[in-house]
Amino acid sequence: MKYMTASQAAKKWGISQRRVQIFCAEERIKGVFKLGDAWAIPENSEKPQDPRKTKECKAK
Repeated sequence: MKYMTASQAAKKWGISQRRVQIFCAEERIKGVFKLGDAWAIPENSEKPQDPRKTKECKAK
C-alpha cells in the first residue's frame, strides 16, 4: 500500500495541512498512522467530512 503525507493530502483535497493533521489525530481517516513526527495516510483515502460545517440558513 502506498502512503502520502499530510501536506500531500492537503493539496489533493484542497484544504490546509493543519486540518489534515487534525483529521489524523481524531482518527477520522481510515488506516492512518504516525511515523515519527509525520502522518502516513493511505493514498486511496477519501477526504473526511468536516464536522464544523453546518447547514446554510435560508433567508426569509
